[in-house]
Amino acid sequence: MTETSSSNGPAIILVRPQLSENIGTAARAMLNNALTDLRLVGPKPDWLSDRAIAASSGADRVLLGAKVFDTTEEAVAGLHRVWATTARNRFMVKPVDTPRSAASAMRAIAAGGQKFGVMFGPERSGLENDDVAIADTVVTVPLNPEYTSLNLAQCVLLIGYEWFQTADPVLPDEHMTKGAAELTTKDKLLEFFGHLERELDECGFLRHPEKRPVMVRNIRNLFQRANLTNQEVQTLHGIVHELVTYRHRKGENFKP
Repeated sequence: MTETSSSNGPAIILVRPQLSENIGTAARAMLNNALTDLRLVGPKPDWLSDRAIAASSGADRVLLGAKVFDTTEEAVAGLHRVWATTARNRFMVKPVDTPRSAASAMRAIAAGGQKFGVMFGPERSGLENDDVAIADTVVTVPLNPEYTSLNLAQCVLLIGYEWFQTADPVLPDEHMTKGAAELTTKDKLLEFFGHLERELDECGFLRHPEKRPVMVRNIRNLFQRANLTNQEVQTLHGIVHELVTYRHRKGENFKP
């Protein structure tokens, strides 16, 4: 992902959060997705506790930059559009988004320079109806209908993740390790294929001539999809060698 700034991302509004640790883990989820605009409505006096900072796991700058408000109305002032997270039917006529569709809508209004935010309710009860009424849209996570309970940080992470992914939805096809773990070249891969296929012929696995071409192609395609490194190809050579050696030793020791 190339996005490192949250200047045009959603404000995360935690309404009457109950535990300072949950504020910390929510801050951690925010920073995972380059979000830093944290707004707290009516938190408890000890919300910025050592427990909260520890739970943020390095995202304490999000906590230290949080803005505190007495009311939800004050927290959303200046925003052009607000989403309210809820899993319960509030019997209100409002548009309903999933996190993914909400993220797409957020990107569209961010492109127009508008400001927006997402509200999350207290851990035990969720947002009150008066809070939901302030929002333009409800966002609900499509989960197992028999169990839709999420903790605060999980919910923040889901929203933040979908927002972050819309910046660049295609992940690069690259390996986690660099340097020594170079992808193997075709000549080395073909050398391994020759080694493997000779031994498969020898043991009788490719004994049906009419099926052999298709079986060989399937085997080669299987390994080529793995984007093998030089070291991995050497390991595979070793595996084949040891299997053959074991088979020969077993054959020598076999007494009919």
